[in-house]
Amino acid sequence: MSIDPTRPFRASAAVAAGLLTWSELRGPRFQKLFPDVYAPAHLEPTLAVRSRAAAVLVAGRGVVAGYSAAELLRASSGPTDAPAEVLMLRSGGQSYRSPGLRVHRDLVDPTETTEVDGCAVTNAARTAFDLARWVPSLVEKVVAVDVLAYKRDVTHDDLVRLRLAHPGAWGARHLSAVLRHATNLAESPMETRIRMALWAAGLPPPTLQFAVPAGGKVRRLDLAYPEVKLAIEYDGEDHRRQDRARRDLEREAALVALGWLILRFDAGIVHRRPDLVARTVAFELRRRGLLVS
Repeated sequence: MSIDPTRPFRASAAVAAGLLTWSELRGPRFQKLFPDVYAPAHLEPTLAVRSRAAAVLVAGRGVVAGYSAAELLRASSGPTDAPAEVLMLRSGGQSYRSPGLRVHRDLVDPTETTEVDGCAVTNAARTAFDLARWVPSLVEKVVAVDVLAYKRDVTHDDLVRLRLAHPGAWGARHLSAVLRHATNLAESPMETRIRMALWAAGLPPPTLQFAVPAGGKVRRLDLAYPEVKLAIEYDGEDHRRQDRARRDLEREAALVALGWLILRFDAGIVHRRPDLVARTVAFELRRRGLLVS
């Protein structure tokens, strides 16, 4: 055994192998993440790091699940301070209680798990199935499923098959509502949140990733109402880079020349004021004649 400076590890195994002492583990070079699971002190305890630590904690008895699995599958959708999540066998086995750890117990078929970077995790479809059941908010359920659909090719059929394979699973009654909204076309969680804000306000569904030939290029719009040339876009941090901002201005000028209006919303507005997002879009739809009331 050796200590990987980039990963959490089981402390008792490191001590038994003579690599470290308990005194060293309690010193400034290491941090304790969970009982008997430590990591080098320089590692920021991000959700990904804490999720790998949870995988070490439950190795052989459970798998990383929920937002933690999505994080390791590179389909992140949860809050950065979300607890690490693991899925254990429904009954029996060791009980794990620790701050920053959320433990679920359920039936898991071996075909519903995979390995990512040495960690046992629920596969993409099972992760989507679980998040669609476990996440409290319908909006965030759809966000989680959309990301896994876009980045990991999870389909509606995958989720329906899992529902049939797990009749009576806790929270499965929410799946139908999630499937009515989920899509593989949303390229970011914020696009989904904008779309769901429009739905909650009773507005017509926009077209996703609408392609417009403009300025000698094909411009794709996050969400669009093509019949009235109204586009809605998420203005993320990457759009503030000088090179990206310059390209955005060129792109917008080409679209405006064709009669398009582009509404942009940043993360703060989308998170805190989805009602304002919807009201702004509704105003422009009325002004352009798509809404009559």
